[in-house]
Amino acid sequence: MVQSTRSAPAVFPVVLAGFCAFLNLFVTQPILPLLAGIFHASKAAVSLTVTAATFGVALAAPFAGLVADRFGRKSVIVWSTALLGATTVLCATAHTLNWLIFWRLLQGLATPGVFAVTVAYVNDEWPAARTASAAGSYVSGTVLGGFSGRVLAGLLSEYLNWQWAFIIPGMLSIAIAAILAYGLRPEAQFTRSAHDSRFIPHILAHLRNRRLLATYAGGFCVLFTMVALFTYVTFHLAAAPFSLSPGWLGSIFGVYLAGAAITPLAGRGIDRFGHRNAVLGATGLGAAGALISLAPNLAWILMGLTLCSCGVFIAQSAAVSYIGTVAEHNRALAVGVYVSFYYAGGTFGSSAPGWLWEAYGWPGCVALIVSVQAVLAMIAVFGWAGRSTPRTPIAH
Repeated sequence: MVQSTRSAPAVFPVVLAGFCAFLNLFVTQPILPLLAGIFHASKAAVSLTVTAATFGVALAAPFAGLVADRFGRKSVIVWSTALLGATTVLCATAHTLNWLIFWRLLQGLATPGVFAVTVAYVNDEWPAARTASAAGSYVSGTVLGGFSGRVLAGLLSEYLNWQWAFIIPGMLSIAIAAILAYGLRPEAQFTRSAHDSRFIPHILAHLRNRRLLATYAGGFCVLFTMVALFTYVTFHLAAAPFSLSPGWLGSIFGVYLAGAAITPLAGRGIDRFGHRNAVLGATGLGAAGALISLAPNLAWILMGLTLCSCGVFIAQSAAVSYIGTVAEHNRALAVGVYVSFYYAGGTFGSSAPGWLWEAYGWPGCVALIVSVQAVLAMIAVFGWAGRSTPRTPIAH
């Protein structure tokens, strides 16, 4: 009864935390062509600035919750936000590509302490009847942060220099950490937990669940597609005949918002048609969008990117909601493992297409993206069954 009548914390700090978590993560995507020229590096080499960040997230995600269980949700969120801001600013000090990659790795390691622990904070502190609303506000913050970081990076690099693409988001993150320290209400429902020595066996049990393992593989394919698409299309659009500047390259991520807008509709579609059909439809959109992006016309390319984004968001909604049905125990840990696979997909998506780019250009990257969509469709057909209603938000 207490759970249902307690007052909820203010939602604005949670939105700020979501905004900050994704403000910095993909900040190098729109300036990759610029970085390639500055550091005299290949496209595959500069794409490691994306790879390092997503690899850091994949590595740290399962452990962020354990740390928060020991030291408290708010303290981990605040300190992780401050660390994320500091490492972002330090990216601007990099004099070599290797140093930039190193600082990007540290950014990735700090990120789950913000986004994953904020989700746990919402689930703990909000009354059950208002949790979905708070989670929706948080997801809106993550979408706005991911979009803003990319646009800011492009504009700052074009009109100032590339270092400001890290300095401004980093300083914003440090300021947000200060706001969270004062504005995020201390936990009222948190109970400090002791170390669980069975952490590894629980993970292994999840990996032995064939349907759950198929869901993890699906998540890998989802972020692989998104990162591969938006990392290498910047090289395509920076080259002739388009020759887009960093500012314009940042603006193309507006199509990302169209994909995010479809997420609420995707949830209702999944409930009606089931996970398998939803993913099959999503992979059709993703493959069609990637193929349309081969057109030698900017408007058609943007249309293709929009369709592919919509497909990725639908597939992501289906994969995350399916965990609620197939995880037999420790659902929070099951989601944490999913996050690791998801960002491992992003890690490979930012690096693997680089070698195809060198040999075949954008058509080679599109062929790989379409192939990954085909793999995701097969995972849905042969690895998934049934429907579920629970949905846990995980942002891009």
